[in-house]
Amino acid sequence: QVTCIEVVEAYVERIKEVNPLINAVVKDRFEEALQEAQQVDKLLLEGAGDDYLEEKFPLLGVPITVKEAFSVYGMPNTSGLVNRRNVIATSDATVVSRLKQAGAIPLGVTNCSELCMWYESSNRVYGRTNNPYDLQRIVGGSSGGEGSVLAAACSVIGVGSDIGGSIRMPAFFNGVFGHKPTTGVVPNDGQFPDAHGVRTSYLCTGPMCRYAEDLEPVLRVMAGPGVSKLKLNEKVSLEKIKFHCMDHDGGSIFVSPVDKEILQAQKKVVEHLESDLGVQVQRVAIHKMKYSFQIWSAMMSSKDSEGQEAQRFTDLLGDHGKPVWPLWELMKWLVGMSSHTLPAIALGLTEKLVNLNVNGKAKLVSMGKSLQEEMEALLGPDGVLLYPSHPTIAPKHHSPICMPFNFAYTAIFNVLGLPVTQCPLGLGSEGLPLGIQLVAAAYNDHLTLAVARYLEKSFGGWVLPGKI
Repeated sequence: QVTCIEVVEAYVERIKEVNPLINAVVKDRFEEALQEAQQVDKLLLEGAGDDYLEEKFPLLGVPITVKEAFSVYGMPNTSGLVNRRNVIATSDATVVSRLKQAGAIPLGVTNCSELCMWYESSNRVYGRTNNPYDLQRIVGGSSGGEGSVLAAACSVIGVGSDIGGSIRMPAFFNGVFGHKPTTGVVPNDGQFPDAHGVRTSYLCTGPMCRYAEDLEPVLRVMAGPGVSKLKLNEKVSLEKIKFHCMDHDGGSIFVSPVDKEILQAQKKVVEHLESDLGVQVQRVAIHKMKYSFQIWSAMMSSKDSEGQEAQRFTDLLGDHGKPVWPLWELMKWLVGMSSHTLPAIALGLTEKLVNLNVNGKAKLVSMGKSLQEEMEALLGPDGVLLYPSHPTIAPKHHSPICMPFNFAYTAIFNVLGLPVTQCPLGLGSEGLPLGIQLVAAAYNDHLTLAVARYLEKSFGGWVLPGKI
């Protein structure tokens, strides 16, 4: 009914309209995108069969955006690090290349936190990204530009990555869908910083979308040949899923209590599943989840099976230049002289502390392994766990520094290697998005995606922000 060029022009106009407010797209490629749209229209005019086009180009003409941490040919690739402000990508990351080959059209790259290691997307290269539902609120991180740009209806599909919740937190704060696939299926190469050592088992690249039905086709393209491991062709009978529910982590001293509205939204999901599907949702209390932050920290900084140390964050901050001394950077930051953000400096300082207690770290790594076994046994081939995406709704700018470990609600599933879909559940009393995490055993991504599609129909999914 409409040409590809009309679709791309509509999204370009939308970005131009709202980006001055949200600061999500940090570099656009509008001219190239419009040229690519013309090529799509030309291809359609040539009259190749619909079946052929659908098979060869499943995302033909679909406008997408990509987190700036990924290489997109001709676009900056700084990850918000001042040292890298002149770095321009000379190739595409594997997932970007696969999406382009499937016919998708990148409109530009979006903001992230410095070195992708904080849950507010703000840095000294591009500044701060704002939440479309309330410009005084954070968008989450590190794929925060993607969460914001999708929520503001500036893009159809987003490319995000997640090592501690970097897809799911922005998806939650901005009321969209985000999927962290089972570890090791979607390639991570072509992003900065890339994972090394043990972290290669925790970093995941995945899709972010406004509509639940878009997650699966995008995931298929991103996964490429590895897609067969994810059982996406298996039909899911929702009535046969064994649902489990956990309201909070058990009361960690490092993490905020879960907001009443988030608990209420989760309760409504449980009640709806039970009344509509006739299932019994099993309440569970997994004791080790109380130590989620400590387990994630210990496992992130542990050695891999070959004894290789995890890459130090302070080395990444220097980016092959002079090493960064966090204490010195803190002194400089206090007088406005540091080129780093306060969260990055703080992470550099805490990194040193984590490595001091070797025995304590070994115990936590062992606890993580046993929690993984417990989770896999609980979920089995047909289980889905309902769990909060974050203890609070989107906080105000700068406030995450007061509760820096709240990301533990998402991070624990990275070190457990489980697939998780963040699903929006409408807006709360302050007009801010609510949501829930859907967790399954490894390689059972098809279960969480099916439940996300079901909950979208039941609870309405993405809601257009009213203030823009």
